[in-house]
Amino acid sequence: MTKIAFVGLGNMGGPMAANLVKAGHEVRGFDLSDASVKSAAEAGVTPAGSLAEAVSDAECVITMLPKGQHVIAVWTDLTTLVAEGTLLIDCSTVDVASARQAHELASVMNCMSLDAPVSGGTSGASAGTLTFMVGGSDKAFALGLPLLETMGKKIVHCGSAGAGQAAKICNNMILGISMIGVCEAFGLAEKLGLSHQALFDVASTSSGQCWSLTTYCPVPGPVPASPANNDYRPGFAATLMSKDLTLSQEAAKQSGAATPLGEHAAALYAEFEKAGHGAEDFSAIIRMLREKAGG
Repeated sequence: MTKIAFVGLGNMGGPMAANLVKAGHEVRGFDLSDASVKSAAEAGVTPAGSLAEAVSDAECVITMLPKGQHVIAVWTDLTTLVAEGTLLIDCSTVDVASARQAHELASVMNCMSLDAPVSGGTSGASAGTLTFMVGGSDKAFALGLPLLETMGKKIVHCGSAGAGQAAKICNNMILGISMIGVCEAFGLAEKLGLSHQALFDVASTSSGQCWSLTTYCPVPGPVPASPANNDYRPGFAATLMSKDLTLSQEAAKQSGAATPLGEHAAALYAEFEKAGHGAEDFSAIIRMLREKAGG
């Protein structure tokens, strides 16, 4: 049993913390949202009234927070709260620069650290089937691996500090671009009189096959488990996709990479979010594309 402090008990963090409890670990949780703390407590997480209370005597601190600035703020506070040798893991999706800054803060504390963003959405968080993209030293990775395996199905050590965030940003840029492509194809098929099922049957077994089509099909019918069959209730909200695509473009500018499709996808998701659809699943962008076509 490991004593774990889990900071950030929202839609992703709450279920992840619950899976650590199920595995027999002692988990104390902290979140600014009383509702999130209450929900986590119902799953066996011991609620903490402050960050200091949560991390007291913790062998590992895991953070799952909205933005890089929140991660840096919390990890800065940790410099005066945790003991040397504590393992620090950030599972948030943030910019690479913030991830590397967090590792530097951990070094000041003489703590090992990992940036370990996830893929798999809320369903993966609940089922314990997330994919973790991990950056950090070999020693830190070996220490954190058993805990990550409790929360995920696939854990990939991507490299040194910040590499996990780099992999997550690149992966989600692919996802955002491919989802828009699949949505555009179904929109075109509708205009041409081709049924959703016919296009799915062809593309899912041909060169157009991709995860956005076969697992997360943006129209009702062909993939019963996709959000399209539940009025686009989010597994992965559009606002989060917009955030990740923005991160990809910031990274592209800083590194000098050419990402014209990534840039266009970021603009479309920003438009979709601005129109008030951020809380819908990111596959719901097909609705905006239909509107642009007058359909």
